[in-house]
Amino acid sequence: MTALGFLYPGHSGEDDYPRIEQLLGSDIRVDLVHTDIGEDAHRVDALREMGAPSRLAAGVEELRLAGADAVVWACTSGSFVHGWEGAQEQVRALAQAAGMPASSTSFAFVHAVREIGARRVAIGATYPDDVARLFADFLSAAGVETVDVVSSGVITAAEVGTWTEAEVLALARAADRPEAEAVLLPDTALHTAAHIPALEKELGKPVLTANQVTVWEGLRLADRRVNAPELGALFTREPVVQV
Repeated sequence: MTALGFLYPGHSGEDDYPRIEQLLGSDIRVDLVHTDIGEDAHRVDALREMGAPSRLAAGVEELRLAGADAVVWACTSGSFVHGWEGAQEQVRALAQAAGMPASSTSFAFVHAVREIGARRVAIGATYPDDVARLFADFLSAAGVETVDVVSSGVITAAEVGTWTEAEVLALARAADRPEAEAVLLPDTALHTAAHIPALEKELGKPVLTANQVTVWEGLRLADRRVNAPELGALFTREPVVQV
């Protein structure tokens, strides 16, 4: 059994995680601990506070006692708002507090983009434009070119958590550009786990979503590979092994 630990801020799109656990269809356990979100606002100051070391450390002990093999801070905006160096420091502090390999959703996106071999991406963000562009800056620091950023201007994670499949599809379509090799939807408050096949069929290219890449990053840290086509192109890189 491989146990993956996730620190998830507040309550919005967290039911993606048991759904993903079910779709993995193997001996993978997904353990999720909610952290204190503080002020629910897609503002830089509020997002920086949301990912403060004290807030993350508060949830680590529960994951350690559950026997997690790795931990991921399941928040994109609460990691990339610190910038590349700041996000690295955030992960280092988390790994030290947890005593296990650690990462965040922002780095999960970087590693997932590299995994699928994309160099140019488009971003469909629920955030206000200034926050969304910080994510593009973060990707740029990793050598990933963003061809366009579409922002929806939603202020709270609670509102994002109410979005329907039609709204998610509309955001992905609006963000897509012919030159983009993948479309990124960077908000763990957004329910996407059930929609990835439809998104990729609609756009004809890989779609990377926050909760999807977060779980994939946990698997990567735990040195596990799982073929799960219902979770999109990212989860089909590993050949299917006939038993």
